[in-house]
Amino acid sequence: MKIKLLIITFFISTNLFAQQKFAGIWEGRISAGVDLRIVFHFSLDSSGTISATMDSPDQSAFGMKTDYTYTSNDSIYTGINQFKITFSGIILNDSTISGQFKQATTSIPLELKKVKKVSTTIRSQTPVEPFPYDTEEINYNSGSNVQLYGTLTSPKLDPSINYLKQPVFPAVILITGSGPQNRDEEILGHKPFAVIADYLTKKGFIVLRVDDRGTGKSTGNFESATSADFAADVNAGINFLKKRKEIDTSKIGLLGHSEGAMVAPIVAAKRKDIYFIILLAGPGIKNIDLMTEQNLKIYNSMGISKKTQDAYGPLYKKMSLSAIKNADSVTALKEAAIVFNTWLKGKDPLILKELNLQTPASQKAYIKNMTTGLQGPWFKYFLQYDPAPVLMKLTSKVLALNGDKDLQVIATSNLTGMETALKKSGTDYEIHSIPGVNHLFQTCKSCLVSEYGELDETISPKVLDLIGNWLTRKVY
Repeated sequence: MKIKLLIITFFISTNLFAQQKFAGIWEGRISAGVDLRIVFHFSLDSSGTISATMDSPDQSAFGMKTDYTYTSNDSIYTGINQFKITFSGIILNDSTISGQFKQATTSIPLELKKVKKVSTTIRSQTPVEPFPYDTEEINYNSGSNVQLYGTLTSPKLDPSINYLKQPVFPAVILITGSGPQNRDEEILGHKPFAVIADYLTKKGFIVLRVDDRGTGKSTGNFESATSADFAADVNAGINFLKKRKEIDTSKIGLLGHSEGAMVAPIVAAKRKDIYFIILLAGPGIKNIDLMTEQNLKIYNSMGISKKTQDAYGPLYKKMSLSAIKNADSVTALKEAAIVFNTWLKGKDPLILKELNLQTPASQKAYIKNMTTGLQGPWFKYFLQYDPAPVLMKLTSKVLALNGDKDLQVIATSNLTGMETALKKSGTDYEIHSIPGVNHLFQTCKSCLVSEYGELDETISPKVLDLIGNWLTRKVY
Protein backbone atom coordinates (compact mmCIF):
# COMPACT_ATOMS: atom_id res chain seq x y z
CA MET A 1 0.00 0.00 0.00
CA LYS A 2 2.81 2.41 0.82
CA ILE A 3 4.51 1.74 -2.51
CA LYS A 4 1.26 2.34 -4.39
CA LEU A 5 0.66 5.54 -2.46
CA LEU A 6 4.15 6.79 -3.34
CA ILE A 7 3.56 6.04 -7.02
CA ILE A 8 0.23 7.88 -7.01
CA THR A 9 1.74 10.86 -5.17
CA PHE A 10 4.64 10.98 -7.62
CA PHE A 11 2.23 10.92 -10.59
CA ILE A 12 0.16 13.79 -9.18
CA SER A 13 3.27 15.85 -8.43
CA THR A 14 4.69 15.23 -11.92
CA ASN A 15 1.38 16.17 -13.58
CA LEU A 16 1.12 19.31 -11.42
CA PHE A 17 4.65 20.30 -12.39
CA ALA A 18 3.81 19.76 -16.08
CA GLN A 19 0.81 22.06 -15.77
CA GLN A 20 2.60 24.72 -13.72
CA LYS A 21 4.85 25.62 -16.64
CA PHE A 22 1.73 26.73 -18.57
CA ALA A 23 0.36 28.94 -15.77
CA GLY A 24 0.46 32.65 -16.50
CA ILE A 25 -0.40 35.20 -19.20
CA TRP A 26 0.41 34.29 -22.80
CA GLU A 27 0.06 36.78 -25.64
CA GLY A 28 0.39 36.51 -29.41
CA ARG A 29 -0.96 37.92 -32.67
CA ILE A 30 -2.93 36.45 -35.52
CA SER A 31 -3.44 37.87 -38.98
CA ALA A 32 -7.15 37.51 -39.85
CA GLY A 33 -7.71 40.30 -42.32
CA VAL A 34 -6.52 42.60 -39.54
CA ASP A 35 -3.74 42.06 -37.02
CA LEU A 36 -5.32 40.95 -33.71
CA ARG A 37 -3.83 40.27 -30.30
CA ILE A 38 -4.90 37.01 -28.66
CA VAL A 39 -4.26 36.47 -24.95
CA PHE A 40 -4.71 33.33 -22.86
CA HIS A 41 -4.70 33.38 -19.05
CA PHE A 42 -3.87 29.86 -17.79
CA SER A 43 -4.26 29.25 -14.05
CA LEU A 44 -4.18 26.36 -11.59
CA ASP A 45 -6.50 25.88 -8.63
CA SER A 46 -5.48 24.31 -5.33
CA SER A 47 -6.16 20.81 -6.68
CA GLY A 48 -3.88 21.36 -9.67
CA THR A 49 -6.73 21.64 -12.19
CA ILE A 50 -5.86 23.96 -15.07
CA SER A 51 -8.38 26.45 -16.48
CA ALA A 52 -8.23 29.34 -18.93
CA THR A 53 -9.81 32.55 -20.13
CA MET A 54 -9.17 34.22 -23.47
CA ASP A 55 -8.98 37.90 -24.42
CA SER A 56 -9.12 39.53 -27.83
CA PRO A 57 -8.13 43.03 -26.67
CA ASP A 58 -8.33 44.63 -30.10
CA GLN A 59 -11.97 43.55 -30.31
CA SER A 60 -12.67 44.65 -26.72
CA ALA A 61 -13.37 41.05 -25.70
CA PHE A 62 -12.01 40.08 -22.29
CA GLY A 63 -12.31 37.22 -19.83
CA MET A 64 -14.01 34.71 -22.15
CA LYS A 65 -14.02 31.40 -20.27
CA THR A 66 -12.88 28.38 -22.21
CA ASP A 67 -15.07 25.27 -22.07
CA TYR A 68 -12.10 22.95 -21.63
CA THR A 69 -8.36 23.13 -21.05
CA TYR A 70 -6.04 20.19 -20.65
CA THR A 71 -2.37 19.37 -21.00
CA SER A 72 -0.34 16.36 -22.01
CA ASN A 73 3.40 16.59 -21.41
CA ASP A 74 4.46 19.66 -23.43
CA SER A 75 1.12 20.15 -25.21
CA ILE A 76 -1.89 22.23 -24.25
CA TYR A 77 -5.42 22.26 -25.69
CA THR A 78 -8.22 24.73 -25.01
CA GLY A 79 -11.38 25.93 -26.69
CA ILE A 80 -14.59 28.00 -26.58
CA ASN A 81 -17.51 26.10 -28.06
CA GLN A 82 -19.80 29.11 -28.57
CA PHE A 83 -17.36 30.77 -30.98
CA LYS A 84 -15.98 27.51 -32.44
CA ILE A 85 -12.52 28.54 -31.23
CA THR A 86 -9.73 26.08 -30.39
CA PHE A 87 -6.05 26.50 -29.63
CA SER A 88 -3.52 23.69 -29.56
CA GLY A 89 0.11 24.35 -28.81
CA ILE A 90 3.44 22.94 -27.73
CA ILE A 91 5.59 24.70 -25.15
CA LEU A 92 9.05 25.20 -26.60
CA ASN A 93 10.62 26.82 -23.54
CA ASP A 94 9.54 28.75 -20.47
CA SER A 95 8.48 31.75 -22.57
CA THR A 96 7.13 30.38 -25.88
CA ILE A 97 4.19 28.24 -26.96
CA SER A 98 3.93 27.45 -30.67
CA GLY A 99 0.54 26.39 -31.95
CA GLN A 100 -2.55 26.77 -34.12
CA PHE A 101 -5.52 29.03 -33.48
CA LYS A 102 -8.64 27.72 -35.18
CA GLN A 103 -12.09 29.27 -35.57
CA ALA A 104 -14.65 27.16 -37.43
CA THR A 105 -12.74 25.89 -40.50
CA THR A 106 -10.03 28.58 -40.49
CA SER A 107 -6.68 27.67 -38.93
CA ILE A 108 -3.99 30.30 -38.28
CA PRO A 109 -0.50 29.87 -36.78
CA LEU A 110 -0.24 31.48 -33.35
CA GLU A 111 2.94 31.84 -31.31
CA LEU A 112 2.33 32.86 -27.70
CA LYS A 113 4.88 34.63 -25.52
CA LYS A 114 4.67 34.62 -21.73
CA VAL A 115 4.19 38.18 -20.43
CA LYS A 116 3.79 39.84 -17.05
CA LYS A 117 0.89 41.94 -18.30
CA VAL A 118 -1.08 42.36 -21.51
CA SER A 119 0.45 44.89 -23.90
CA THR A 120 -1.41 48.15 -24.47
CA THR A 121 -1.60 50.41 -27.50
CA ILE A 122 -1.87 54.13 -26.79
CA ARG A 123 -3.10 56.25 -29.71
CA SER A 124 -2.17 59.92 -29.81
CA GLN A 125 -5.81 61.12 -29.83
CA THR A 126 -6.92 59.00 -26.85
CA PRO A 127 -7.87 61.43 -24.03
CA VAL A 128 -5.80 61.18 -20.86
CA GLU A 129 -6.49 62.49 -17.38
CA PRO A 130 -6.80 65.03 -15.91
CA PHE A 131 -9.81 65.97 -18.02
CA PRO A 132 -11.01 69.60 -18.24
CA TYR A 133 -14.57 68.41 -17.61
CA ASP A 134 -16.46 66.27 -15.12
CA THR A 135 -16.83 62.50 -15.57
CA GLU A 136 -19.34 60.30 -13.82
CA GLU A 137 -19.82 56.53 -13.82
CA ILE A 138 -23.54 55.92 -14.29
CA ASN A 139 -25.98 53.04 -14.73
CA TYR A 140 -29.65 52.65 -15.52
CA ASN A 141 -32.17 49.95 -16.29
CA SER A 142 -33.25 48.90 -19.77
CA GLY A 143 -35.67 46.01 -19.44
CA SER A 144 -35.96 43.22 -16.91
CA ASN A 145 -32.48 41.70 -17.31
CA VAL A 146 -30.49 44.62 -18.71
CA GLN A 147 -28.59 47.09 -16.57
CA LEU A 148 -26.49 49.44 -18.67
CA TYR A 149 -23.27 51.01 -17.37
CA GLY A 150 -21.45 53.94 -18.89
CA THR A 151 -19.72 57.28 -18.58
CA LEU A 152 -21.35 60.71 -18.49
CA THR A 153 -19.07 63.66 -19.28
CA SER A 154 -20.21 67.21 -18.49
CA PRO A 155 -18.71 70.69 -18.90
CA LYS A 156 -17.20 71.98 -15.65
CA LEU A 157 -18.95 74.82 -13.87
CA ASP A 158 -16.83 77.79 -12.88
CA PRO A 159 -16.46 77.53 -9.06
CA SER A 160 -15.95 81.30 -8.82
CA ILE A 161 -19.44 82.00 -10.17
CA ASN A 162 -22.50 82.00 -7.92
CA TYR A 163 -25.09 80.71 -10.36
CA LEU A 164 -28.58 82.06 -9.72
CA LYS A 165 -29.98 79.22 -11.81
CA GLN A 166 -28.68 75.72 -12.57
CA PRO A 167 -26.91 75.95 -15.97
CA VAL A 168 -28.21 73.41 -18.48
CA PHE A 169 -26.42 71.93 -21.48
CA PRO A 170 -27.47 70.12 -24.65
CA ALA A 171 -26.77 66.39 -24.51
CA VAL A 172 -25.90 63.62 -26.93
CA ILE A 173 -25.95 59.82 -26.63
CA LEU A 174 -23.30 57.90 -28.58
CA ILE A 175 -24.51 54.64 -30.20
CA THR A 176 -21.95 51.98 -31.15
CA GLY A 177 -21.60 49.99 -34.36
CA SER A 178 -22.20 46.28 -34.91
CA GLY A 179 -20.75 43.61 -32.66
CA PRO A 180 -20.34 43.77 -28.88
CA GLN A 181 -18.73 47.14 -28.17
CA ASN A 182 -17.69 48.85 -24.98
CA ARG A 183 -18.54 52.47 -24.20
CA ASP A 184 -15.47 53.73 -26.08
CA GLU A 185 -16.35 51.66 -29.19
CA GLU A 186 -12.83 50.29 -28.73
CA ILE A 187 -11.23 48.58 -31.72
CA LEU A 188 -7.60 47.76 -32.51
CA GLY A 189 -6.30 50.08 -29.79
CA HIS A 190 -8.51 52.96 -30.94
CA LYS A 191 -11.24 54.50 -28.74
CA PRO A 192 -13.37 56.53 -31.18
CA PHE A 193 -16.17 57.31 -28.72
CA ALA A 194 -13.72 58.46 -26.04
CA VAL A 195 -12.26 60.87 -28.60
CA ILE A 196 -15.70 62.09 -29.75
CA ALA A 197 -16.97 62.47 -26.16
CA ASP A 198 -13.85 64.45 -25.24
CA TYR A 199 -14.28 66.75 -28.24
CA LEU A 200 -18.01 67.36 -27.74
CA THR A 201 -17.79 67.88 -23.99
CA LYS A 202 -15.15 70.55 -24.55
CA LYS A 203 -17.65 72.11 -26.98
CA GLY A 204 -20.23 72.40 -24.19
CA PHE A 205 -22.23 69.19 -24.59
CA ILE A 206 -23.05 66.56 -22.00
CA VAL A 207 -22.16 63.19 -23.55
CA LEU A 208 -23.40 59.74 -22.55
CA ARG A 209 -21.61 56.62 -23.79
CA VAL A 210 -22.42 53.13 -22.50
CA ASP A 211 -21.22 49.55 -22.74
CA ASP A 212 -23.47 47.51 -25.03
CA ARG A 213 -25.74 45.04 -23.27
CA GLY A 214 -23.76 41.95 -22.24
CA THR A 215 -20.48 43.84 -22.80
CA GLY A 216 -18.09 45.50 -20.37
CA LYS A 217 -20.00 46.15 -17.14
CA SER A 218 -23.46 46.03 -18.74
CA THR A 219 -25.67 43.01 -18.16
CA GLY A 220 -28.01 41.24 -20.58
CA ASN A 221 -27.52 38.91 -23.51
CA PHE A 222 -25.89 40.48 -26.54
CA GLU A 223 -25.99 37.33 -28.70
CA SER A 224 -29.79 37.11 -28.75
CA ALA A 225 -30.33 40.86 -29.28
CA THR A 226 -31.28 42.67 -32.49
CA SER A 227 -31.05 46.32 -33.56
CA ALA A 228 -34.57 46.75 -32.14
CA ASP A 229 -33.25 45.76 -28.70
CA PHE A 230 -30.39 48.25 -29.05
CA ALA A 231 -32.98 50.90 -29.91
CA ALA A 232 -34.76 50.05 -26.65
CA ASP A 233 -31.45 50.58 -24.82
CA VAL A 234 -31.08 54.01 -26.43
CA ASN A 235 -34.63 54.90 -25.38
CA ALA A 236 -33.70 53.99 -21.82
CA GLY A 237 -30.67 56.29 -22.10
CA ILE A 238 -32.84 59.18 -23.29
CA ASN A 239 -35.23 58.69 -20.37
CA PHE A 240 -32.25 58.62 -18.01
CA LEU A 241 -30.92 61.93 -19.39
CA LYS A 242 -34.31 63.62 -19.14
CA LYS A 243 -34.23 63.17 -15.38
CA ARG A 244 -30.93 65.05 -15.01
CA LYS A 245 -31.26 68.66 -13.88
CA GLU A 246 -28.11 69.81 -15.73
CA ILE A 247 -29.45 68.79 -19.16
CA ASP A 248 -31.43 70.96 -21.55
CA THR A 249 -34.12 68.38 -22.26
CA SER A 250 -35.26 70.28 -25.35
CA LYS A 251 -31.87 69.65 -27.00
CA ILE A 252 -31.10 65.96 -26.64
CA GLY A 253 -29.49 64.30 -29.65
CA LEU A 254 -28.08 60.99 -30.87
CA LEU A 255 -24.79 60.20 -32.62
CA GLY A 256 -24.51 56.74 -34.12
CA HIS A 257 -21.73 55.02 -36.02
CA SER A 258 -22.37 52.24 -38.56
CA GLU A 259 -25.18 50.09 -37.07
CA GLY A 260 -25.54 52.81 -34.42
CA ALA A 261 -26.43 55.18 -37.26
CA MET A 262 -29.19 52.76 -38.20
CA VAL A 263 -30.46 52.58 -34.61
CA ALA A 264 -30.52 56.38 -34.14
CA PRO A 265 -33.21 57.00 -36.80
CA ILE A 266 -35.26 54.04 -35.51
CA VAL A 267 -35.40 55.81 -32.13
CA ALA A 268 -35.82 59.36 -33.45
CA ALA A 269 -38.63 58.44 -35.87
CA LYS A 270 -40.78 57.35 -32.92
CA ARG A 271 -40.01 60.22 -30.55
CA LYS A 272 -40.60 63.94 -30.87
CA ASP A 273 -38.11 64.83 -28.12
CA ILE A 274 -34.95 64.16 -30.17
CA TYR A 275 -33.62 67.49 -31.41
CA PHE A 276 -30.80 66.26 -33.65
CA ILE A 277 -29.11 63.09 -34.93
CA ILE A 278 -25.64 62.59 -36.41
CA LEU A 279 -25.22 59.56 -38.67
CA LEU A 280 -21.66 58.33 -39.24
CA ALA A 281 -21.62 55.73 -42.05
CA GLY A 282 -25.24 54.77 -41.42
CA PRO A 283 -27.27 52.83 -43.99
CA GLY A 284 -29.17 54.83 -46.60
CA ILE A 285 -30.11 51.86 -48.78
CA LYS A 286 -31.55 48.43 -47.99
CA ASN A 287 -29.10 46.51 -45.81
CA ILE A 288 -29.12 43.49 -48.12
CA ASP A 289 -27.92 45.78 -50.93
CA LEU A 290 -25.44 47.49 -48.62
CA MET A 291 -23.93 44.14 -47.56
CA THR A 292 -23.74 42.93 -51.17
CA GLU A 293 -21.90 46.12 -52.15
CA GLN A 294 -19.62 45.73 -49.15
CA ASN A 295 -18.60 42.20 -50.13
CA LEU A 296 -17.90 43.22 -53.73
CA LYS A 297 -15.90 46.29 -52.68
CA ILE A 298 -13.74 44.17 -50.39
CA TYR A 299 -13.27 41.60 -53.18
CA ASN A 300 -12.22 44.44 -55.46
CA SER A 301 -9.65 45.61 -52.89
CA MET A 302 -8.27 42.05 -52.85
CA GLY A 303 -7.73 42.10 -56.61
CA ILE A 304 -10.64 39.82 -57.51
CA SER A 305 -11.57 40.31 -61.17
CA LYS A 306 -14.60 42.37 -62.24
CA LYS A 307 -16.01 39.32 -64.00
CA THR A 308 -15.92 37.31 -60.77
CA GLN A 309 -17.40 40.18 -58.75
CA ASP A 310 -20.29 40.49 -61.22
CA ALA A 311 -20.91 36.76 -60.93
CA TYR A 312 -20.68 36.68 -57.12
CA GLY A 313 -22.98 39.63 -56.30
CA PRO A 314 -26.26 37.90 -57.26
CA LEU A 315 -25.14 34.70 -55.48
CA TYR A 316 -24.41 36.51 -52.21
CA LYS A 317 -27.75 38.31 -52.29
CA LYS A 318 -29.80 35.21 -53.12
CA MET A 319 -27.95 33.08 -50.54
CA SER A 320 -28.51 35.74 -47.87
CA LEU A 321 -32.22 36.05 -48.61
CA SER A 322 -32.57 32.27 -48.60
CA ALA A 323 -30.83 31.97 -45.23
CA ILE A 324 -32.86 34.61 -43.41
CA LYS A 325 -36.33 33.62 -44.64
CA ASN A 326 -36.19 30.11 -43.13
CA ALA A 327 -36.44 29.65 -39.37
CA ASP A 328 -35.68 25.95 -39.67
CA SER A 329 -31.93 25.42 -40.24
CA VAL A 330 -32.42 22.12 -42.10
CA THR A 331 -34.82 23.73 -44.58
CA ALA A 332 -32.51 26.74 -44.87
CA LEU A 333 -29.57 24.49 -45.80
CA LYS A 334 -31.61 22.62 -48.40
CA GLU A 335 -32.87 25.81 -50.03
CA ALA A 336 -29.41 27.38 -49.94
CA ALA A 337 -28.00 24.32 -51.71
CA ILE A 338 -30.64 24.71 -54.44
CA VAL A 339 -29.79 28.40 -54.86
CA PHE A 340 -26.07 27.64 -55.01
CA ASN A 341 -26.33 24.72 -57.42
CA THR A 342 -28.56 26.74 -59.75
CA TRP A 343 -25.95 29.51 -59.76
CA LEU A 344 -23.12 26.98 -60.23
CA LYS A 345 -24.37 25.59 -63.55
CA GLY A 346 -22.13 26.59 -66.44
CA LYS A 347 -19.88 28.82 -64.30
CA ASP A 348 -16.43 29.60 -65.66
CA PRO A 349 -13.84 27.51 -63.74
CA LEU A 350 -11.67 30.63 -63.39
CA ILE A 351 -14.49 32.35 -61.47
CA LEU A 352 -14.80 29.36 -59.15
CA LYS A 353 -11.05 29.34 -58.62
CA GLU A 354 -10.98 33.02 -57.65
CA LEU A 355 -13.79 32.41 -55.17
CA ASN A 356 -12.16 29.22 -53.88
CA LEU A 357 -15.28 27.26 -54.84
CA GLN A 358 -13.74 24.83 -57.31
CA THR A 359 -14.19 21.64 -55.23
CA PRO A 360 -17.32 19.92 -53.85
CA ALA A 361 -15.86 20.21 -50.33
CA SER A 362 -15.31 23.99 -50.60
CA GLN A 363 -18.78 24.43 -52.10
CA LYS A 364 -20.41 22.46 -49.29
CA ALA A 365 -18.47 24.49 -46.69
CA TYR A 366 -19.55 27.76 -48.33
CA ILE A 367 -23.24 26.76 -48.30
CA LYS A 368 -23.04 25.74 -44.64
CA ASN A 369 -21.08 28.79 -43.50
CA MET A 370 -23.34 31.25 -45.33
CA THR A 371 -26.50 29.63 -44.03
CA THR A 372 -25.55 29.06 -40.41
CA GLY A 373 -23.76 32.43 -40.21
CA LEU A 374 -26.94 34.31 -41.14
CA GLN A 375 -29.41 32.28 -39.08
CA GLY A 376 -29.08 34.32 -35.87
CA PRO A 377 -31.73 36.87 -34.81
CA TRP A 378 -29.42 39.85 -35.30
CA PHE A 379 -28.53 39.04 -38.91
CA LYS A 380 -32.13 38.26 -39.82
CA TYR A 381 -33.32 41.62 -38.52
CA PHE A 382 -30.37 43.49 -40.00
CA LEU A 383 -30.52 42.06 -43.52
CA GLN A 384 -34.26 42.65 -43.82
CA TYR A 385 -34.01 46.28 -42.72
CA ASP A 386 -34.84 49.08 -45.15
CA PRO A 387 -33.85 52.52 -43.77
CA ALA A 388 -35.90 54.60 -46.25
CA PRO A 389 -39.33 54.39 -44.52
CA VAL A 390 -37.71 55.31 -41.19
CA LEU A 391 -35.64 58.20 -42.58
CA MET A 392 -38.75 59.65 -44.24
CA LYS A 393 -40.44 59.96 -40.83
CA LEU A 394 -37.68 61.99 -39.18
CA THR A 395 -38.37 65.44 -37.77
CA SER A 396 -35.00 65.85 -36.01
CA LYS A 397 -32.19 67.87 -37.58
CA VAL A 398 -29.85 65.44 -39.37
CA LEU A 399 -26.14 65.44 -40.20
CA ALA A 400 -25.09 62.40 -42.29
CA LEU A 401 -21.43 61.68 -43.06
CA ASN A 402 -19.73 58.96 -45.09
CA GLY A 403 -16.06 58.45 -45.89
CA ASP A 404 -15.45 58.24 -49.62
CA LYS A 405 -12.89 55.47 -48.98
CA ASP A 406 -15.27 53.40 -46.82
CA LEU A 407 -15.22 49.75 -47.94
CA GLN A 408 -18.04 48.74 -45.58
CA VAL A 409 -20.66 51.39 -46.33
CA ILE A 410 -20.13 52.63 -49.86
CA ALA A 411 -20.56 56.41 -49.89
CA THR A 412 -21.91 56.99 -53.41
CA SER A 413 -24.99 54.76 -53.39
CA ASN A 414 -25.51 55.05 -49.66
CA LEU A 415 -25.67 58.85 -49.46
CA THR A 416 -27.79 59.01 -52.60
CA GLY A 417 -30.34 56.70 -50.94
CA MET A 418 -30.18 58.65 -47.71
CA GLU A 419 -30.73 62.01 -49.41
CA THR A 420 -33.68 60.67 -51.40
CA ALA A 421 -35.39 59.59 -48.17
CA LEU A 422 -34.49 62.70 -46.16
CA LYS A 423 -35.88 64.99 -48.88
CA LYS A 424 -39.24 63.30 -48.39
CA SER A 425 -39.04 63.82 -44.62
CA GLY A 426 -38.97 67.59 -44.98
CA THR A 427 -36.54 67.88 -42.08
CA ASP A 428 -33.43 70.06 -41.87
CA TYR A 429 -30.52 67.89 -43.04
CA GLU A 430 -26.95 68.02 -44.32
CA ILE A 431 -25.06 65.24 -46.10
CA HIS A 432 -21.31 65.09 -46.71
CA SER A 433 -18.98 62.60 -48.36
CA ILE A 434 -15.62 63.08 -46.63
CA PRO A 435 -12.62 62.70 -48.95
CA GLY A 436 -9.82 60.34 -47.94
CA VAL A 437 -11.37 58.68 -44.87
CA ASN A 438 -12.42 55.09 -44.20
CA HIS A 439 -15.28 53.47 -42.28
CA LEU A 440 -13.79 54.59 -38.94
CA PHE A 441 -13.35 58.11 -40.37
CA GLN A 442 -9.57 57.81 -40.21
CA THR A 443 -7.44 59.52 -42.84
CA CYS A 444 -6.31 56.40 -44.67
CA LYS A 445 -3.57 55.35 -47.06
CA SER A 446 -4.39 51.93 -48.52
CA CYS A 447 -7.87 52.34 -46.95
CA LEU A 448 -8.18 48.56 -46.52
CA VAL A 449 -9.86 47.15 -43.41
CA SER A 450 -6.48 45.67 -42.43
CA GLU A 451 -5.10 49.21 -42.10
CA TYR A 452 -7.41 50.29 -39.24
CA GLY A 453 -4.99 49.16 -36.55
CA GLU A 454 -1.90 50.37 -38.39
CA LEU A 455 -2.98 54.01 -38.37
CA ASP A 456 -2.30 56.15 -35.30
CA GLU A 457 -5.18 58.51 -36.08
CA THR A 458 -8.42 57.47 -34.41
CA ILE A 459 -10.72 59.91 -36.21
CA SER A 460 -9.91 62.69 -38.65
CA PRO A 461 -9.80 66.15 -36.98
CA LYS A 462 -11.61 67.58 -40.02
CA VAL A 463 -14.50 65.20 -39.33
CA LEU A 464 -14.61 66.28 -35.68
CA ASP A 465 -14.59 69.93 -36.71
CA LEU A 466 -17.34 69.37 -39.28
CA ILE A 467 -19.50 67.81 -36.54
CA GLY A 468 -18.61 70.56 -34.06
CA ASN A 469 -19.34 73.40 -36.50
CA TRP A 470 -22.68 71.86 -37.49
CA LEU A 471 -23.69 71.51 -33.84
CA THR A 472 -22.71 75.13 -33.17
CA ARG A 473 -24.91 76.30 -36.04
CA LYS A 474 -27.86 73.96 -35.52
CA VAL A 475 -28.02 73.22 -31.80
CA TYR A 476 -26.15 75.71 -29.61
